[in-house]
Amino acid sequence: MIKRWLPSPPLSLALFVVWLLLNQSLDAATLVLAAILAIAVPVLTQSLRPATVRMRRPGLALRLASVVALDLVHSALTVARLLFTRRGSGMSPRFVRVPLELRDPNALAVLAMILCLTPGTAWGEIALDRSTLLIHAFDVEDEAAFVATIKSRYERPLMEIFES
Repeated sequence: MIKRWLPSPPLSLALFVVWLLLNQSLDAATLVLAAILAIAVPVLTQSLRPATVRMRRPGLALRLASVVALDLVHSALTVARLLFTRRGSGMSPRFVRVPLELRDPNALAVLAMILCLTPGTAWGEIALDRSTLLIHAFDVEDEAAFVATIKSRYERPLMEIFES
């Protein structure tokens, strides 16, 4: 019965808290509306979620989160440095195809978020069979090294977290 009304308790809690933060109020009406949203949104969007998340290695997920955080800062500084020190002809923007072994839809969603949040990269498209990912990168000197970095820093840990 509780699973029917709260199919995703973490999502419900997040919605409740975000609503309160956005409204900056603890009025009764705000609390009631937050509760309604926290219950209704997960119930109404349950069919849109691809699969239940089964995280097999939470410690590795925390380590991956720290790697991503460091990479975001490093990438932001690198992109800023490139913008200030090089002209357009000195950069090598390109689309790079990354062969994927990753198949879990939740892991692919996390990979998409990582690549879209990282300054200098953007998720282009994924093949229909999910075998190849097209990424646009701001400056790529060595395509093979770029692919190896994506696979070792993000894809392999995501496979261990979601698929093993």
